[in-house]
Amino acid sequence: MEFLGIVDRAGDGGFAVVIGTKDVPDVGERVFDSKKNKIGTVKRIFGPIEEPFITVAVDDPAVLKGLTGKEVYTARRAQNGKDKRRNRRN
Repeated sequence: MEFLGIVDRAGDGGFAVVIGTKDVPDVGERVFDSKKNKIGTVKRIFGPIEEPFITVAVDDPAVLKGLTGKEVYTARRAQNGKDKRRNRRN
């Protein structure tokens, strides 16, 4: 798991805003807390390049209450071979 950032705000609509690092995740990646519990998924990335803001759609809105100021992590999805080219001559 890789460090994603620190939760800055938690909204009422089931979203949390994370101040991220320069290593920006892909939209749709899963987000976890420090205990490796799944919190939600990355929905939007915006803001400055140095410290982008990352919107996380939270699975359970009850989790939002204790989330502000906490560190969150992401698990990078492995490429499943779609970017690789095959030799079509064989």
